[in-house]
Amino acid sequence: MTKMRAIDAAIAVLKKEGVTKAFGVPGAAINPFYSALKMGGGIEHILARHVEGASHMAEGYTRANPGNIGVCIGTSGPAGTDMITGLYSAQADSIPILCITGQAPRARLHKEDFQAVDIESIAQPVTKWCSTVLEPAQVPRAIQHAFHVMRSGRPGPVLIDLPIDVQLAEIEFDIDSYEPLPAYKPSATRRQIEKALEMLNASEKPLLVSGGGVINADAAELLQEFAEITGVPVIPTLMGWGTIPDDHELMVGMVGLQTAHRYGNATLLESDLVFGIGNRWANRHTGSVDVYTQGRQFIHIDIEPTQIGRVFCPDLGIVSDAGRALELLVEVAKEWRAAGKLKDRTAWVSACQQRKATMLRKTHYTEQPVKPMRVYEEMNRVFDRDTCYVSTIGLSQIAAAQFLHVYKPRHWINCGQAGPLGWTVPAALGVRAADPERDIVAISGDYDFQFMIEELAVGAQFNLPYIHVLVNNSYLGLIRQAQRQFDIDYCVQLAFENQNVDEHADYGVDHVTVVEGLGCKALRVTNPEDIASALEEAKHLMKTHRVPVVVEIMLEKVTNISMGTEIDAINEFESLAESVADAPTALAAGK
Repeated sequence: MTKMRAIDAAIAVLKKEGVTKAFGVPGAAINPFYSALKMGGGIEHILARHVEGASHMAEGYTRANPGNIGVCIGTSGPAGTDMITGLYSAQADSIPILCITGQAPRARLHKEDFQAVDIESIAQPVTKWCSTVLEPAQVPRAIQHAFHVMRSGRPGPVLIDLPIDVQLAEIEFDIDSYEPLPAYKPSATRRQIEKALEMLNASEKPLLVSGGGVINADAAELLQEFAEITGVPVIPTLMGWGTIPDDHELMVGMVGLQTAHRYGNATLLESDLVFGIGNRWANRHTGSVDVYTQGRQFIHIDIEPTQIGRVFCPDLGIVSDAGRALELLVEVAKEWRAAGKLKDRTAWVSACQQRKATMLRKTHYTEQPVKPMRVYEEMNRVFDRDTCYVSTIGLSQIAAAQFLHVYKPRHWINCGQAGPLGWTVPAALGVRAADPERDIVAISGDYDFQFMIEELAVGAQFNLPYIHVLVNNSYLGLIRQAQRQFDIDYCVQLAFENQNVDEHADYGVDHVTVVEGLGCKALRVTNPEDIASALEEAKHLMKTHRVPVVVEIMLEKVTNISMGTEIDAINEFESLAESVADAPTALAAGK
């Protein structure tokens, strides 16, 4: 056995668990951790400008590649409370991140010391497990337990709070004999899978709904293989976007009230059986349960037992990791195909393809200021199949989901359920830290962009380059659109006359100047015909300077993006495509 500080043991365990990068902000109560981080070596630290930013960087890092777990670090008091939004975001989307906070000495915890707060109690509702570790000898085992919890069952975040005297205490610990704990994942049985295939085979117009659990299980290839064997079309959820390429003949659109395709909603409404794998039946996907479920049966596979039946009762529920279930589904489906038992789906797929080819929204607008739809048309032209998009919430994200194309898993990285403004910049930096070679394009409206704009300095300092498309309508656009039902346009205008700006002074904040002041590069576009060339120039600037490059596109201030309150009652505020010329970059089967 070896004597060492508890915090040195913690760093050794983190490295054994595979941690090579961490994001954080030092402070007095976590300085022992930073001393161990420096002495131990082997873990690169990226200094955030805000602790919430560090938590979102950790999220982006986790979401970028299978097996990643992002780590964020902060001191006592407000550092922990700043992380709560990141923990909530991660928990909501089943993303494992480890938050580590410093804490006041144990003897002072009840004395209202400076920056002493009961972060364990605060974090409990938004973590899978959290603990203030009171015994030094438990520090390495608490971290071991944290990784076991994060990896087992439905993934999720953990917070470990370390009083400063616990960090500094000396313990006996043998790191050489340390081994990570094996994760627990529930598995479907063959009988359950056969029952699911019997129901699927008996239906006439079935669909697969592919959720974020398929991506968490790194099972997109299995999902696509199962769809191809059975000939069943696929509807990815927003969190499952990329599990099947957008141009695959069996990818028949996304469904929902906002981030959806016209053809996806129409196809869902035509179906008679929906087979959900690794999804939650989120309300912005389903709308009202009555409309979504009427006239069709449901099968639901999910890793978390309490998710099955939470929104509505399926006809068949199976508790299983998506990957393990799909392995069996592929195995049994191959056997049934060889035996000639699988139903021919040609006519159903052809009908789905016809909707995909014709039920399109217009994108080719030539007006100035720019209409947002044109932005995504140009992005489709400039960015290729390997592009990874990062976004969080707002009209910019909703329009992106309606018009962009995604071809690979983990190439649409989106904060789904929580949707905190400001998430996009730090999350994109986290993705870049996880993958130095990936083509990364972030998408924000002006308010999301302003929330955590200071994190761009992290990209400049640590050379974390990516392209950020900023669509600026100088409005809280989604909230303004939602206020229409109240007949108001109140407290959502971001515009003001900026006395320091010559052009576009009435749009308020001069983002180009701010971005350049943070050490990054920026371009501004006002003409839709210049969007493509600006995006190409951004690629060049990013490669040359190795910093984030922002392309600000000045939009018309009011555009209503398609959405509604039911999947059969979507309001199409703008024009629909009448020909290919109206939507030249849309993907139609067979094009």
